[in-house]
Amino acid sequence: MDRRQVLKGAAASAVGAAGVPLGTATPPPCTTPPAHDFPKVGGNYGNQNFSALTRINRGSLRRLGGAWVNRIEGGLTTGTNQSTAIAVDGVLYIESALGNVHAVDGATGVTKWTYHQTRGTVTRRGVAVGQGRVYTHGKDNWVIALDQQTGAVVWEKQITGYGNMEKVAVTYHDGLLHIGTHDGDRGAALAVNAADGELVWHFWGAPGPGELGNDTWEGDSYLTGGATPWIHPALDPELGLVYWTFGNARGNRSSQDGSQRGGANLFSSSIVAMDIRTGQYRWHFQSIHHGIWDMDNVMAPVLADVRIHGRMRKVVVYGSKSGMYFILDRTDGSAPLGIDERPVPQDARQKTWPTQPFPRQGGWTEQRVVDQPLGTSVPGDPNRAVPNYVPGALYDPHWDVPVLSIPGHGGGACWNHQSFSHSTGLVYTGFGYVAAAHSLTESSNGLRPPGEYQTGGVVAVDVSTNRVKWKRRMPYSLAHGNGILTTAANLAFIGQPDGNLLCLDAENGRELWRFQCGAAISSSPLMYEVAGEQYLAVYAGGTGIPYGDSAPRGDFLWSFKLGGAVPAAATPPPPVVRRPVSGGPVEGSTVGNKVVLARTYNATTGQVGTVESTAVNGMAPTHLRVPVGTTVTFVNPVDNVNEHSATQFFEGLFDFRLQPGQSATYTFTHRGEYFFNDSHSPRPTGKIEVY
Repeated sequence: MDRRQVLKGAAASAVGAAGVPLGTATPPPCTTPPAHDFPKVGGNYGNQNFSALTRINRGSLRRLGGAWVNRIEGGLTTGTNQSTAIAVDGVLYIESALGNVHAVDGATGVTKWTYHQTRGTVTRRGVAVGQGRVYTHGKDNWVIALDQQTGAVVWEKQITGYGNMEKVAVTYHDGLLHIGTHDGDRGAALAVNAADGELVWHFWGAPGPGELGNDTWEGDSYLTGGATPWIHPALDPELGLVYWTFGNARGNRSSQDGSQRGGANLFSSSIVAMDIRTGQYRWHFQSIHHGIWDMDNVMAPVLADVRIHGRMRKVVVYGSKSGMYFILDRTDGSAPLGIDERPVPQDARQKTWPTQPFPRQGGWTEQRVVDQPLGTSVPGDPNRAVPNYVPGALYDPHWDVPVLSIPGHGGGACWNHQSFSHSTGLVYTGFGYVAAAHSLTESSNGLRPPGEYQTGGVVAVDVSTNRVKWKRRMPYSLAHGNGILTTAANLAFIGQPDGNLLCLDAENGRELWRFQCGAAISSSPLMYEVAGEQYLAVYAGGTGIPYGDSAPRGDFLWSFKLGGAVPAAATPPPPVVRRPVSGGPVEGSTVGNKVVLARTYNATTGQVGTVESTAVNGMAPTHLRVPVGTTVTFVNPVDNVNEHSATQFFEGLFDFRLQPGQSATYTFTHRGEYFFNDSHSPRPTGKIEVY
């Protein structure tokens, strides 16, 4: 199927919406920025994350301080917090790690009501408000409607058969709730009647027999094809379209395995425009054909009206994990700035697609790992390859040998919310430098090599040209929930995993202000106004991607105003930036200050495995703690078959190549962390912690 073809009319995968009552309010155009409120995740239907409020500006920023802070769960310091707050009529609505919904007075910070989740804890990313109700999720595919004034349950509806209903922020428009599914064998975009929860229409990410796109899946592979819509859509009510992005294709073994699902695999890694009322197909664009890298480019699409080649165009900005933006005309899916199908390396075993689409202007991040010699500057280039891996580029195929490539399935950008500024004409995103090794021997979406540095940055791209205006490297990955808010005062706010909320100059990325919020920020900031006072708010709760349990957790709902006097929170321990090894610390004295190569270690019994191993935990032990001055012995057991090594990176202190039965020693004279892996297979990785 030609990706440029625009097919109009009904798709068999969409079910009509006859008889759905229309909403009574006329919504503003999708690109109109919110003023007093911030009524949905993304701010407006175009997901622009832009505020027209200007009282908080460069001149007044030094007076911006805490107005109030609400520990919404009484001081909770655990859990997964991925929800972004919204503001409606001066009230903030936010979900906690427990799945509870809190309504908080935007001026005072006082909790007005709390809905205590009865359907089980779920990962959530934001509620919707409409028809006097607040809409949220419960475990096992429940949609829950709450009274906006009291939090009382109005109705609950379980919707099964379309994938796991979790993670996706709910979007309300004109009597319908737009709801997506995630992380399953097969998923669908859903429209639900906001009055009672009845399903109105659905659209499968992997179409079934007789449906548009089914012929792009080999045999019955569509049944386990994935292609789930796990981020909320954008809507253009004037065009009558809703824009869903669908996730990566899955295979019989993992998302890295394309061997039994030949074809382009529509609508995986695609944006699809559908009729808001009926779900009828209008057009699509597939950003990755037959993906085998978990690089699914799922993002909340950003709509904008910009001048391109002297003509005003209604566009949608699409593309995230691959580090590229595809600028599409949102009326018909055409590409006003050009997109080229380029040949890419092939592997017949994977049934790879011969070409992949690239915007003519290129991407906004690097697309090949850097082979920087060991012993040179540390940490070095953010895209530096961990040694002993086969280095690769974007869309290089793989089979049983891990191929290390970037941006990786954790970035460029991922499920962080992006922003379009009406003042600068730029679209902004946080992103990650997190290389990934893909092969069929790894887990479902690839291996992030232990020991690599996981950092990131912020980039601003001119939507009218698709060219980078500025790019700022940052100490942390900003690809997972770290949304950006831009304002008419040319400010850009973004939260970091270390708990700091930053304000950058939207024109050049220069840092102007920061505030410690007490826990990792995995949500988007927002602005709103109450009784003439302007506020900035953010939820600091934290999540485990990509820093695991080292990312500080909390339940801090913060609001800021000019003249605010609430002091910053205590600074939590910062996240561990380097990818950890697989296994906890073991004191060197308990194992004779020895590491056994290519063997696993049982921390409970202290026993070294008896079988040669190339697993990630194939160092016995993986994490050895020793005092300064300790000599550590590295051993390749005599009954191993292969040569193994201990290649220390990135300082390049040693690179022992040992035949079975050989050993080598190194004396550690300075405190620090020293990672090493194996040249036979780079997966086994160990760390010597010197104290």
